Amino acid sequence: MAVSTPICNFGEKSHEFNLQSTENKLVSLNDIKGENGYLIMFICNHCPYVQAVINFLVDDAKYLESVGIKSVAIMSNDTKTYPEDSFENMKKFAKENNFAFPYLYDESQLVAKKYSAVCTPDFFGYNKNSELQYRGRILEAKKLKPVHSGETELRKAMKLIAETGKGPQQQFPSMGCSIKWFK
Repeated sequence: MAVSTPICNFGEKSHEFNLQSTENKLVSLNDIKGENGYLIMFICNHCPYVQAVINFLVDDAKYLESVGIKSVAIMSNDTKTYPEDSFENMKKFAKENNFAFPYLYDESQLVAKKYSAVCTPDFFGYNKNSELQYRGRILEAKKLKPVHSGETELRKAMKLIAETGKGPQQQFPSMGCSIKWFK
């Protein structure tokens, strides 16, 4: 069942974390802060919504790095119930999709709870002052297929944040599979 994200709570501060990456490094919030902001993405390996946009997500993260926005992806699903999201499978997924950003394992699910993440993908775009400015989708899709070509909504929003420190007033919720919480 698809779940939608809530509207952006403009100005909300980001939350600290220190999580293991698929490169076997501990990564903290400070490690992913870019000169003009940062993007935190809650994703997982098995979700068809993530799989449908993964190439856009990887391309956008590469582009955003060039405008001073760093990116990180966090996987928070219960891997006992969803073994396809295991840490080993996260490593494979990151490699297969050429991630140029850290992919972190939120084994306790505490980070997802701090951020009130609800689905995969769930995007949190922050300005250089660590203020939330984007909580929208990557792009419009119908039946998991992009509706438009060209720049994604996520890229446009994060570029605006890099330039002005403010996100777009009109944002459309991201939609995806619910985070798989522990039972």
